[in-house]
Amino acid sequence: MGLEGLSIGALAEVSHMSKSGVFAHFGSREELQIAVIREYHRRFEEEVFFPSMREPRGVPRLRALFERWLRRVSVEVDSGCIYISGAVEFDDRPGPVRDALVDMVRSWHDALERSIRIAIEDRQLRPDTDVQQMLFEMHGLVLALHHDARLMRLPGAAQRASTAFERLVEHYRAEPVDGRKPSH
Repeated sequence: MGLEGLSIGALAEVSHMSKSGVFAHFGSREELQIAVIREYHRRFEEEVFFPSMREPRGVPRLRALFERWLRRVSVEVDSGCIYISGAVEFDDRPGPVRDALVDMVRSWHDALERSIRIAIEDRQLRPDTDVQQMLFEMHGLVLALHHDARLMRLPGAAQRASTAFERLVEHYRAEPVDGRKPSH
C-alpha cells in the first residue's frame, strides 16, 4: 500500500486493534509513517550494512554492500523498497515524513561513499575515481533493478545489475604495481 496508503485505520484493521489503540501508540498518521521508515532502515542495516562490514576493507566490502543491497531489493519485488517507493510518493512533498526518508537514504549513501573512499585510500580503486559518480551509478543500477524486476517482471534483472556493478568496479580499478589486473 506504500507509505501514502498507510493509515491508523489500515494498521488497526490488519493488527486487529482499535483505531484509538493504534493512535495512542503512534499519535498520528505521520508518526506511524516515520516509524515504518525507521523500522525499515533498522532492518536494512541488519540485513545489508552490518554483515557487509565484516568483509575486508575496500572493493570486497563495497561489493558485499552492493550485492546484499541487490538481494534485498530482489526479495522486495512484491512489496517494494520503501526507499524507492517513498521517493516517488514524497519527492515533492516537504514535511517530516519526507525528511525522515531523506535522512535514512542519506545515511545509506554516506556508508557507500565511505566504502568507495576507503577503496581509493587502500589503492584498490584509482585515485582519480569520481566518488559521487560511482555512487550515482550504483544507485542507478538498483533503481533499474527495481524497475525491471517489479514493474516489467523481467527475469535476470538482478544478474544484469550485478554484471553492471562489476563493469563499474573494473572501470575504476587501480592498476597494481606489477601491471597485472587484480583478481576479484
